[in-house]
Amino acid sequence: MKADHRSRYLTAALAAVALAATATGCGSAPDQGADSKAASARSAADFGGMDELEAAAKEEGEVNVYALAPTWANYGEMISAFEKKYGIKVNNEDPGGTSQGALNAAAKRKGQDRAVDALDLGTSFMQSAKAKKLLAPYKVADWDGIPGSQKQSDASYLNNYGGYVSIGCDAAAVAKCPETFADLLKPAYKNKVALNGNPNESSSAFSAVFAASLANGGSFDDVGPGLEFFKKLKQRGNYIPVESTKATIQKGETPISIDWDYLNLGYGESLKPKGVDWQVTVPSDGEYAQYYNQGVNKYAPHPAAARLWVEFLYSEAGQNIWLKGYSRPALLEQMEKDGTADKKTAAKLPEVDGTPEFPTRKQEAEAQQAISDGWGSAVS
Repeated sequence: MKADHRSRYLTAALAAVALAATATGCGSAPDQGADSKAASARSAADFGGMDELEAAAKEEGEVNVYALAPTWANYGEMISAFEKKYGIKVNNEDPGGTSQGALNAAAKRKGQDRAVDALDLGTSFMQSAKAKKLLAPYKVADWDGIPGSQKQSDASYLNNYGGYVSIGCDAAAVAKCPETFADLLKPAYKNKVALNGNPNESSSAFSAVFAASLANGGSFDDVGPGLEFFKKLKQRGNYIPVESTKATIQKGETPISIDWDYLNLGYGESLKPKGVDWQVTVPSDGEYAQYYNQGVNKYAPHPAAARLWVEFLYSEAGQNIWLKGYSRPALLEQMEKDGTADKKTAAKLPEVDGTPEFPTRKQEAEAQQAISDGWGSAVS
């Protein structure tokens, strides 16, 4: 596996855009509600401390999450570690789902026991959750250690883990792996290039279009070149409308995948024993980084367990589990300073030239609208 070099950190202001969402559901919720003591807690201190929060969460006995694929940033280990530590069942609905699906599960299941408790979303989708007043302010124990630019001042949500858009390639199936977006247009890659989803539903696919735009003369104010890039990619027969996953990579169905670096690197590690030589490059002509975010559903049917789950994600154990999955946790810089970061796993993070820049809320909103309007015709 290879990646370009320099900085390992991601630090920047949050940027987002509101999106529409719909969903259906059924069921009845436990007697918790948005006004219960647990649901109104803004920190563990409101429970009387971590021990009391843990006790309340164990009494609830379960927590609902959505679209947390086991291979995504090491979520499989995260879920197992939480269940083992607390004896609380993690109900992970639709592990292969999208940010949009998770938002739907929160927006349209108020008062239902199957509503999502805690949300892991791309920034634009999390901002939509905030705009819909779905988020309960909550400060984790290590709140002060997270840079101000990586959390909302009202504690509605905060950065969780992040990475860069990258190009993964099966070196056994491709004579020379591409290293830039420009390379992807070459005839050698016909019927080989895939995304991990639809950019109107998937934050990672949306970010891939943004990165392609930056690589082709676009900017945070103009994502048009990114749509044009994928139109050319489709016209030349290089783009394939197959959702790239670990399974499709192993089967040889998606020999080249544009995806987050931590996902591509994780696939490479797990598929190596199966004979797949999955090479990973952060393209120098289209560097784009972003964080996923964590928030608690205001209408969580298991409000104490939701908060304990979030506390675990930002604990030393949880942050090091992110590291093992090749992602950059929000507390990485502080943990490296105080010696709590796993040095061996942190050293494996791909280093990238320069300091990442992030679009503003307005820029991302306009980009989302442009992609919503133009994606279908670009790859039809």
